[in-house]
Amino acid sequence: MTTAVASFVAAPARAPVNKWLVTLSVTFGTLMGAIDTSIVAVATPHLSGSLGATVEEMTWVTTGFVIATVVVMPLTAFLGRFFGQKRVYLFSLGLFLLGSALCGLARSLPMMVACRALQGLGAGALQPTEQAILRQTFPPEEQGMAMALFGLAVVVGPAAGPVLGGYIIDNLNWPWIFYINIPVGLLGIFMVTRFVHEPEDIRAANHARAAEQRKNLDWQGVLLMTAGLASLQYVLEEGSRNDWFSSTAIAVTTFSAIFLLAAFVIRELTAPVPAVDLSLFKDRVFLSGTIIGSMMFAILMSITFLLPLFMQQLLGFSAVQSGTALMPRALAMMVAIPLVGRLYNYVQPRILVIAGVVLVALSAYEMSHYTLETGSHSVVAAIILQGFGFAALFVPLTTVALASIPRYRMTDATGLNSLLRQIGGSLGLAAFATLLPHFVQTARAGLVAHVVSGRPEVMQRLGGIQAGLVARGLDPGAARETAGRVLDGMLNRQAMLLAFERMFVLAGVAFLFVIPFALLLKPPAGSRTKRVDLH
Repeated sequence: MTTAVASFVAAPARAPVNKWLVTLSVTFGTLMGAIDTSIVAVATPHLSGSLGATVEEMTWVTTGFVIATVVVMPLTAFLGRFFGQKRVYLFSLGLFLLGSALCGLARSLPMMVACRALQGLGAGALQPTEQAILRQTFPPEEQGMAMALFGLAVVVGPAAGPVLGGYIIDNLNWPWIFYINIPVGLLGIFMVTRFVHEPEDIRAANHARAAEQRKNLDWQGVLLMTAGLASLQYVLEEGSRNDWFSSTAIAVTTFSAIFLLAAFVIRELTAPVPAVDLSLFKDRVFLSGTIIGSMMFAILMSITFLLPLFMQQLLGFSAVQSGTALMPRALAMMVAIPLVGRLYNYVQPRILVIAGVVLVALSAYEMSHYTLETGSHSVVAAIILQGFGFAALFVPLTTVALASIPRYRMTDATGLNSLLRQIGGSLGLAAFATLLPHFVQTARAGLVAHVVSGRPEVMQRLGGIQAGLVARGLDPGAARETAGRVLDGMLNRQAMLLAFERMFVLAGVAFLFVIPFALLLKPPAGSRTKRVDLH
């Protein structure tokens, strides 16, 4: 088997029709899948009314999508060996479009959750397959640019989702947040069918590995992984909403996830032909790059969660306004990612990663100085800096992590890489969603300790509020009672402000722990060149 694969790898790869047409073709699906992870959030109130569900029940619309996505990601290579990368991509994109059409037609919560899960099953294979196709299409000296193009879809998509969703909701009906995928996806299917061709060496290697895999089908590993990842993702998505282990369901599911995933790892390390190639983690650079990538997405998703919340609850922004305020970060990434892709061949990846870490930490520090009077310009300045930081991180991470992976194992590696990014983002969201209310309670307790009846400052503030209310026509008794409630509301806002400050500082400091892992990011000799030819 090893000799056969080695001979296949040595064979010249089939040249694509045009690398830029290939890139454009496979980017449509990934971009739509990335946008759909966040576009529904803006439409939740409309969906809730149409489906007759509570806002809490509506969380399953997102949870079902994410669980299905996570389960498919590591199986992308397994499926590709049997059916071919191109067929898997086309089938997945078709499944995603079918799910999108059915989501627009759904008029009940169970139907919507089922259709979103169908969407997720299609979306899960798109990112790993695109990443593998681009790595196999671009020559070694242009790998940084290839991953820059991939990064534009993966990183910018979730940021653009709320803005696009808000625009559609304001101007069309909510089903169009799903229907809009259909014409774009059909164009993507046409272009992939026309311009994307699986390299002959990859086709031959997959054929040889599939023949061996058919003799030792690892159904046990597939089932353990599916159940384990679904359980883990359920815990991460629903844990903070159910107060974690005070919920019996969360406690039981957590135990099940640990047991199933441990059994899965043991199975894959001992199976004759494992469904998921965990031996890739023996590569130190791949392991380090994947860990840093998951940490990066944990911070990215956490700050993406915190900023709109801060702007809506404390600054009075609407959902669409807060989504629009985040767009400069996406625009900064769009500008910086191609530049970093070109710079990758001239600068060591660890230097780019460390620079990105510092920029993100600085932006978090700037955010920790937001006040209740902060305007949109101050918000934009910090998130533009953050956008440049994430751009400096994403390109070298995705490029160097896969630099020493053989071409025929590329889809295995990209599936694991995408999986851990997704899990990292979910972990970050779960951790920050849990810590925020705790920090609010702590800050409020500290403030209340100083608001004591009889203190001159407190009495002066209450008197000022009461006088203002009387001037507006309230009688003195009602004004006195209302002044107490107004002061309590002011305490709550200050407590939330202090909590957000601590959260932003925590995000920045936590991200600095990436730096030791970055020092391990040394690409293999000969994998990079000092010349970039984009023609």
